[in-house]
Amino acid sequence: MSTSFTIIGGGLIGLSTALEVKLLAPGSEVRLLEKEATVGRHQSTHNSGVLHAGLYYKPGSLKARLAVKGIRRMIEFCQQHGVAHEICGKLVVATTPDEITRLHTLQERGEKNGLRGLRWLEQGELREIEPHAAGLAAVHVPEEGIVNYQGVCTALESELSARGVMITTNAALRQAERRGSEWHLQTAAGDFSTGYIINCAGLHSDWVAASAGEEREARILPFRGEYYKLRASAQHLVRNLIYPVPDPSFPFLGVHFTRLIEGGVEAGPNAVLAMAREGYSKWRLNPRDLFDALSYGGLWKFMRQHRSMAWDEVVRSFSKAKFCASLQRLVPAVQITDLEPGITGVRAQAMLPDGTLMQDFHFVERAGALHVINAPSPGATACLAIGEFVARRALASIGLITPQTDGPLESSGMGRGKEDREIYSP
Repeated sequence: MSTSFTIIGGGLIGLSTALEVKLLAPGSEVRLLEKEATVGRHQSTHNSGVLHAGLYYKPGSLKARLAVKGIRRMIEFCQQHGVAHEICGKLVVATTPDEITRLHTLQERGEKNGLRGLRWLEQGELREIEPHAAGLAAVHVPEEGIVNYQGVCTALESELSARGVMITTNAALRQAERRGSEWHLQTAAGDFSTGYIINCAGLHSDWVAASAGEEREARILPFRGEYYKLRASAQHLVRNLIYPVPDPSFPFLGVHFTRLIEGGVEAGPNAVLAMAREGYSKWRLNPRDLFDALSYGGLWKFMRQHRSMAWDEVVRSFSKAKFCASLQRLVPAVQITDLEPGITGVRAQAMLPDGTLMQDFHFVERAGALHVINAPSPGATACLAIGEFVARRALASIGLITPQTDGPLESSGMGRGKEDREIYSP
């Protein structure tokens, strides 16, 4: 039995999903639609380039399971395809006494999630690894690393082309209509028919789901993350990766230091509501995107719940001195003159009507369709594992392979409870 599949969105998760569908059902027709001129133009390559091992995530969650599996698959993929990567390890550093308890919790989570080689470091030991880092204690995560995600996108695209997957670019989706057993897709590159659609549209995943008839209970909110780079004269202050202990009152991870695979050191990001879903600059405005965000009651509830944090993030976006002060909690020797502008990314974060951020990966499955609604970090690291998970669900739903026993996808990853918010990495 064969059928046709169309994957909407050519980022890392869309590319990986298309590959996994083709590997699991080689006789099927697989097409990938990408709205840009090339694949991987947004979240896939506008990020810090980190390989996340699964330290932060609640044991048993999809994030935890797929991050641990995903980093190991990603390393294997990079080795097979000659993609630049390095397993350099990272430190998660406690800078105040109250953070030490949370750091112990992080270590326990990582061990439950199956991370290998986690090591508790006292102050002197952490300075041996990162001489300029502040902190009372740290956890060393040896499995974490850095990678060239653009190289991963290129390798995945080559794999798809070699296996006969049709990649159509400049193909923004305009409408999806279900007619009997087929979907009819109107795109900027023409009209297509397909038996099954898989929505991997990232920043636009809720709109794509809506065009296919889904209600937007959750809405994608775009949060811009701005980075600085350390000037060459200051790069000796950071050897590899230095991260803070997440603050339970703060819904994002906080600024950190990352050595880049192509050289240099990155510092950031902050998290500011963007005025466009692809708003990589402070002044980029898309009226439709902005109205969609501001008319959503969940955003205003989120802002009330995190009023102080939201204001601090805006101030830090405009104040280099404030940004530097945040970085000095981890590396006190960093000075404002050491910072120069770096990249900017926009993360797609699903938010519920009560103002809660969806913590886990979240998928919605329907007849002939599967929507990847929420796949923030570690989505890039875990893309191959996510792609396999999604492909297996899709193929099982139409009887091409044996079903998995994961339970209903809609119940996966809502993450509304306080326990799930204790430690969170965006």
